[in-house]
Amino acid sequence: MSFVVRQATIHDLDTVVPLFDGYRQFYGQPADLARARAFIAERFQHAESVILLALDAEGTGLGFTQLYPLFSSVRCTRRYLLNDLFVAPAARRRGIAAALLKAAAGHGRAMGVAGLSLSTAHDNHAAQRLYESLGWKPDTEFREYSLTL
Repeated sequence: MSFVVRQATIHDLDTVVPLFDGYRQFYGQPADLARARAFIAERFQHAESVILLALDAEGTGLGFTQLYPLFSSVRCTRRYLLNDLFVAPAARRRGIAAALLKAAAGHGRAMGVAGLSLSTAHDNHAAQRLYESLGWKPDTEFREYSLTL
């Protein structure tokens, strides 16, 4: 299967939305295309994220990753949080996730960011193997915490 990865624009909204909704469902959220559409449209409208989109030769969306800008005050640098990575079930095991991760790294380099970070479930061993095969390193210096509001 041949595919391309490119940066999505607002004109790709109809392609990105079902993938984003699939991503949310993968993480236990109910299907909600209207909510997914509103969320992604707002990211595009306010230029709050970068979405990289994998497409087959016919223009069908195969997967995406979404990058959010972060800043390090201590290092005085910009970073990206790779918050979302999803490949449609029918398109898995074809190198699309690896291509999206490589495209994210390439985009980060082109934008001059200091690095990318991501989080994954402790038991998501397949994803961990993929990340590590592409040079991602688990953080051994800091423990991540969250506060639900």
